[in-house]
Amino acid sequence: MLNLDLHELRRVEPTPADAISPLLGKSAAMQEVMRLIERVAPTDASVLLTGESGSGKELAALAIHQQSRYRNGPFATFKCGAVPDSRIEAELFGPATNGFSRASPVPPDTIERGGCGTVLLDEITEMPWELQTRLLRELETRKSHRVIAATNRCPLQAVETGKLREDLLYRLAVFPIALPPLRDRGGDVHLLAEHFLSDLNRRVGLDKQFSADARALLEQHSWPGNVRELKNCVERAFILCDDVLELSLLGQSAAPPKAAPVPENRLRVDIRVGSRIEDMERTLIEATLDHFQGNKRRSADALGCSLKTLYNKLNGYSQNQQFADS
Repeated sequence: MLNLDLHELRRVEPTPADAISPLLGKSAAMQEVMRLIERVAPTDASVLLTGESGSGKELAALAIHQQSRYRNGPFATFKCGAVPDSRIEAELFGPATNGFSRASPVPPDTIERGGCGTVLLDEITEMPWELQTRLLRELETRKSHRVIAATNRCPLQAVETGKLREDLLYRLAVFPIALPPLRDRGGDVHLLAEHFLSDLNRRVGLDKQFSADARALLEQHSWPGNVRELKNCVERAFILCDDVLELSLLGQSAAPPKAAPVPENRLRVDIRVGSRIEDMERTLIEATLDHFQGNKRRSADALGCSLKTLYNKLNGYSQNQQFADS
């Protein structure tokens, strides 16, 4: 049984059935997402949420939880890419009682309160292969909780590259939902920005407003960081302004995207015909790190992998070099 009582899991208190959904949006793309959530929430079907980082996958999972029969139980998020491989099994499935079996990690009081609720397995493609097999078995026998998985990767590409078991994908993706990026959500940028500003005003009892120029800039920006980037941008401007959020206060995150000038030699990656795939991968990773001046997070985003995966690759290169030098 999946462990829902671990310090790695972020718990959200149950909300009333009539609570406002954490998802906001009037665009056709978001209306379709909300329609799908409304249809699947009352069922026990496993849901796979896909979408770019910051597009609202965790909020979508929470909305499903709030509208399901599990809403009186806990909502827990387990980030598969944030826990070391050596700890994932114990964190997710509970500590072993001996070499062959594991004790039930779910405390009795949680079951007595109405079941185990919902667990969101975020960054599912970062789960080690052998534990994906274990998870598949758990999903076949679960009875007291709902499982939702999420990824910012293309699931089929993850299968092709060996990051995700094909049988696990089809077990998780009984009901797939794709979260649209903010740039494809029409007028939702203005709606969300006003919501974030209103919430900030409410917390401190103020009535700050956007200037006309700031509103225009919000609509023009492509928001590569999606809703998360927009929220952070509004909060930063709110802190800096007195009464009106001016264009200058929105900062670099809302500026129209510009290509940074980069020396030409940093854009070239020389790979010889016949090179091993492993060597080509290392060359690309090192060139990307050089391009972003050692910034590992930006490099991981550009390479389409998690920060944890990038660190694992770099640690492997370091260990190989130490072995070669010894």
